[in-house]
Amino acid sequence: MTTTTSGPPGEDPYEIDTDPDRIDIGLVHHWLSTDAFWALGRSRDLVERSMRGSLNFGVYDGEGAQVAYARVVTDHATFAWLCDVYVDPAHRGRGLGVRLATAVRDHLAPYELKRTLLSTLDAHELYAKVGFVPVPDPKMLMILSPTT
Repeated sequence: MTTTTSGPPGEDPYEIDTDPDRIDIGLVHHWLSTDAFWALGRSRDLVERSMRGSLNFGVYDGEGAQVAYARVVTDHATFAWLCDVYVDPAHRGRGLGVRLATAVRDHLAPYELKRTLLSTLDAHELYAKVGFVPVPDPKMLMILSPTT
């Protein structure tokens, strides 16, 4: 899957692609482990393993440089989890987060999944633009936490 989407007038278009060979693993590891509050300190090995088990989305500028990333954990039949959504600070404010989440939603649509979940601390408005809503009955959800 490759989609090209233009930014504001006069800017280079951005391309969203699921080709795993295009993902700059070192850059994604740097972003997540040093700047993403949910993944600070995440090891490169863990980033690589998580990417291998996921559907990965890269966003590339007009020169082909990667400027954003997201991954989806899914069985392609009933469930998906959107996670590790990150936009390089130099490219924020251009609607790339919404475009990336939209590309994920549209890519998953043919699978007719029963549920696509995500967790966000501060981007509720962004994801609402794509159709995400609060969990209707959060009492139904549970989490298995590692024992300490």
